[in-house]
Amino acid sequence: MPAQTPQLIYKSGGWEIDLTRRELRDGGKPVAIGGRAFEIVETLVRSAGQLVTKDELMDRVWHGAIVEENTLQVHISALRKALGADRGLLKTASGRGYRLLGSWIAREAGASATRMEVRAEPATAPTPQGNVPAIAAKLVGRGDAVKRVRDLLSAYRAVTLTGPGGIGKTALALEVAREPLRFDGERWLIELASLADPRLVASAVAGVLGLRMAGSEISAEPVARAIGNRKLLLLLDNCEHVVEMAAEVAETVLRLCPNATVLATSREVLRIEGEHVYRVLPLEVPPPDRDAPSDLLGHSAVQLFLARTAALATDPVADAASLSTIAAICRRFDGIPLAIEFAAARAATLGLSQVARLLDDRFRLLTGGRRTALPRHQTLRAALDWSHGLLAEPERILFRRLAIFAGSFSLEAASEVAASPELRASDIIDGISSLVAKSLVVAEVWGTARHRLLDTTRAYAAEKLGESGEREGIARCHATYYRGLFEQAEAEWEVRSTAEWIDEFGWRIDNLRAALDWAFSPEGDATLGVALTAAAIPLWMQLSLLEECRGRVEKALAALQPGANRDTRTEMKLHAGLAESLRYTSAVSETGAAWTKALEIAESLEDSEYQLRALWGLWLFHTTGARHRVALGLAQRLCTLAERWPDPNDRLIGERAMSVSQHYLGDQSKARRHIERVLADAVIADARPHLIRFQIDSRVMARVFFARILWLQGFPDAAMRAAERSVEDARAANHAISLCYALFLAACPIALSDGDLVAAEHYVSMLLDHSTRFALTFWAARGRSYQGALAIARGDVDTGVPLLRGGFDELGEARSAVFGSIELLIPEALGRAGQIAEGLTAIEQAINHSENTGERWMIAEMLRVKGELLLLQGGPTAAAAAEDHFRQALDWAARQGALSWELRAAMSLAGLLRDQGRSADAKPLLQPVYDRFTEGFDTADLKNAKLLLNSFQ
Repeated sequence: MPAQTPQLIYKSGGWEIDLTRRELRDGGKPVAIGGRAFEIVETLVRSAGQLVTKDELMDRVWHGAIVEENTLQVHISALRKALGADRGLLKTASGRGYRLLGSWIAREAGASATRMEVRAEPATAPTPQGNVPAIAAKLVGRGDAVKRVRDLLSAYRAVTLTGPGGIGKTALALEVAREPLRFDGERWLIELASLADPRLVASAVAGVLGLRMAGSEISAEPVARAIGNRKLLLLLDNCEHVVEMAAEVAETVLRLCPNATVLATSREVLRIEGEHVYRVLPLEVPPPDRDAPSDLLGHSAVQLFLARTAALATDPVADAASLSTIAAICRRFDGIPLAIEFAAARAATLGLSQVARLLDDRFRLLTGGRRTALPRHQTLRAALDWSHGLLAEPERILFRRLAIFAGSFSLEAASEVAASPELRASDIIDGISSLVAKSLVVAEVWGTARHRLLDTTRAYAAEKLGESGEREGIARCHATYYRGLFEQAEAEWEVRSTAEWIDEFGWRIDNLRAALDWAFSPEGDATLGVALTAAAIPLWMQLSLLEECRGRVEKALAALQPGANRDTRTEMKLHAGLAESLRYTSAVSETGAAWTKALEIAESLEDSEYQLRALWGLWLFHTTGARHRVALGLAQRLCTLAERWPDPNDRLIGERAMSVSQHYLGDQSKARRHIERVLADAVIADARPHLIRFQIDSRVMARVFFARILWLQGFPDAAMRAAERSVEDARAANHAISLCYALFLAACPIALSDGDLVAAEHYVSMLLDHSTRFALTFWAARGRSYQGALAIARGDVDTGVPLLRGGFDELGEARSAVFGSIELLIPEALGRAGQIAEGLTAIEQAINHSENTGERWMIAEMLRVKGELLLLQGGPTAAAAAEDHFRQALDWAARQGALSWELRAAMSLAGLLRDQGRSADAKPLLQPVYDRFTEGFDTADLKNAKLLLNSFQ
């Protein structure tokens, strides 16, 4: 205990701390506090406003004694009650200690006053990245468990906390995750309780981690590959109802992510390799024959009860009788934390004796007098029954109706869904506040006020809702509310910023899923479900939940009612949503059918917006499928439709499509005219509407094809600058698919074609890293092909060929026309590897594909490559056949205005002529082509051409 200074008094306003008389006075009147409480306030005031840690306080006030932290909290609560309206003078530094604020003057007999100004200290440093919520209430009685689990996490990469409902698995896991020792990575909480479909576990992980997924499905492996080498702790909470999929995701993450650790809570063990199971036990309760206060305070169940009542500023007096009553209550609940918290909340309003009396009555009713034989899960139910029985009738009605919400809900949602003549909206808001105070509803701290029911509590409330006969009506109100909400979201999609829109609507997806599950159930309303599905398509698109969107839309389409009352506008939206969700899958034919149906309905409704979307979708579908003549016709229709569009950027949609189609058909001059018109007339504006409707940033797309056309026309330097600009624009748009698009179609191939292997490696790595990070398997396959091309360019043919072919073959039907440049590298690489016959077969297939589809932009290069392979094959007619192919290549390149292909064909033919002793014919062939270049003299092709020309001298 600190030494006391005689006749020393501290004053601040009307408060006095008299160290001589050991009194705390308010306006000169003593305030009754205990001796230990005074020693705390004395220690704090002597510290001149500086922080005093909890350990320092306990050591100085209870020097030499072993006390629990809860004891300090009880005394701090007592001091706050003594300070009354000025309780804010006693400031808590969360998790660290306390300080006494105010302007205190110290007076001593015969000495002048000394003023000490006390100020709050600066904010603490930010917490590590993640979404683990900040501590709301101290975890009591789990100190050893926290240490043990932290130790386990340092020894094992997979730890599962298991035990019955209400035992405190989640609370323990959150405490461990907030500050896990020896772990400085990200910490992410994945709440699985609201998932009705186990297949959505991987989607839930992807959504929380911000992984932008695209592909045929969101499953464990793509999610794990997207996580990659990130150092993180993944807390999978409430796994029991989706245990198989949770186990698959956890095991896959552990296998593919070397820096990931999984902490799971589940009533059922995951049973995965390397898992360590920690069984969470009840809190310690005092034995019936131990009623001494010192014995009772040493048990964690009693400490939890005291801590929760103290948090409500209604601390029971810690005398022998009160502690004995608390111990009895804790015993009746067998140390289950959730039940104890309910009892503590009741004690805050009813008092200990009343709680004990009602609790006794309830247990006699449930057990017929055999109290000690009650299993723990029945004990928890008894606690819920008892707590429910204390509610007023309007609170009971509200409580059971809130069970319809999955996950978090807003006050507005609760007011709309739970309202009825006997329960007004104002009653609902007051009722929720009351239920929060009674620990039946949890208030979450976010930007928007949100609430939720704990999993066990919600299950209990759902039973009450079923028993009431109200479930169908409340479920209908719930689905109707969310239909209206997502119709509002759909209307605001193009006018609000991405971040603001997602913040407003993204977190509501659990209730969307629950509403749809009910709507399409036998007891539900499929018509309502169809409307809700159509309205929710923007949410799935924005969150890149393409597989979920596909499944929901297919179910809605199957439920459409035939006949005159069929909602064709909703059907149109569903077909468009289905087509969008199929875009990056292997179901190419289904994509075309969906867009065709959407267009048919849009035309019948004279809906210009969806005509534009559907025509673009069909154009892209046929472009991807290398049906370029059909695509050109659709591009022309887009031009006609877009000319009437008010938005200047939308009016250029047709021009953009025309340019791409002409480029692939081989008319580079027309392609350039169209794309230059786009670049000249485009208005700089928010690109989000275009992203939403067409999935690729319009500026990125324009610059990508401008770069490709420039390179073909013999402007390699300008092409590289345009490609770099497309990458910059994509990164500025913060759009994953647009960046992959720019890298694959422009930056990577142009760098490789120029022979700039350093730049090529940079862009190939960026494509691989980005596609892996966001689990974009469609683009990752393309990146691996370029990785192979880069290896071949460096002379490692054995490594390069398998990568090159593997990436090309991986997507099957989904391989697109833009794979042409990669496809052409395969026969060249096979020739270099000595597999000439296989190379000739591959190039013949490519030429036939070009002739059948009209995709002629690479025909000159294809013919040149075939000529080179014929020379390698040898034979009496090889030279003549090769020369014929080189001359055909020259002719095609000249007609298409593809100067870069013309240079390569001229070099191949000139080299052949030189080797035949016809150098006099070779130089006049190559020199004029070389002289038409005005830039790019440091690129590989022009350097090689210069060397070849010098060899003729």
